[in-house]
Amino acid sequence: MQVTAKDLLDAGVHFGHQTKRWNPRSKPYVFDHRQGITIIDLGKTHELLAKAYSFVEDKVASGGNVLFVGTKEQAREIMREAATATGMPFCVDRWLGGTLTNFVTVKKSIAKFKKYQQQEQNGELAKLSSKEEASIKREMVRMTKNFSGILEMPELPSIMFVIDANHEAIAVAEAKRSEIPCVGLVDTNSDPTQLSHPIPGNDDAVKSIRIIVETVVAAIQSGLAQRDSRRGQRGQPDLKAATVAVAAATGIDLTPAAEAAPAAVAGEAPAEAKKPATRKKIAAPKA
Repeated sequence: MQVTAKDLLDAGVHFGHQTKRWNPRSKPYVFDHRQGITIIDLGKTHELLAKAYSFVEDKVASGGNVLFVGTKEQAREIMREAATATGMPFCVDRWLGGTLTNFVTVKKSIAKFKKYQQQEQNGELAKLSSKEEASIKREMVRMTKNFSGILEMPELPSIMFVIDANHEAIAVAEAKRSEIPCVGLVDTNSDPTQLSHPIPGNDDAVKSIRIIVETVVAAIQSGLAQRDSRRGQRGQPDLKAATVAVAAATGIDLTPAAEAAPAAVAGEAPAEAKKPATRKKIAAPKA
């Protein structure tokens, strides 16, 4: 991880909420209260960010995926860009209740949405009555808002990454119930104990959100690179094993000559080599 505590300071990650709005459970990560504003301890923020970086990197390298969740206005486009850049699922418009806890039903709705899209492309919707076509298109608009970011998520995510745990309380609760680790940026008005890997920091400023998201993206990209490297190593053929297999199938003896030759017994003279048999000369007939 290349982000330093100085970078976090420059991005304004240390600015928390007003003291009258702070959550007492965020006290371990609070440095001080000044002029009615809670100041976050950036030393602890940097430490927890490094732990979250390593956790995400290892999970992604092992084949996991990350669900980006950020429906608040400041984080929406940043999270969409980050998820698109890494090829991960995202939810930035509206969190649909039951996305994780009732994923079987959600998958059926996604399949129905894909069917509508295919019918629209093939021109089958135009063949229906105007009333039916208008009804399906209204439903597709609603489905686009709910499922556009998770269309290619065939199973539950390995990690959920959220911005503002207080704003995404329903999503965090579903992840906890589904036993999905949750990494998130939490301000002083949130309860950091609800997340498995909380990152205390300002979740309202765009610069603060961006530096945290970019760090998580770097962890994902590093994990993807390690995953590809491992796949490449597993895909390399084992030439030695292949040679032994071919030799066994064809009956070829691969034993070295030194091992194949019998060792001379101590005290015995080596057997004489047999002389090649000579042909008898046949006398030419006399004239």
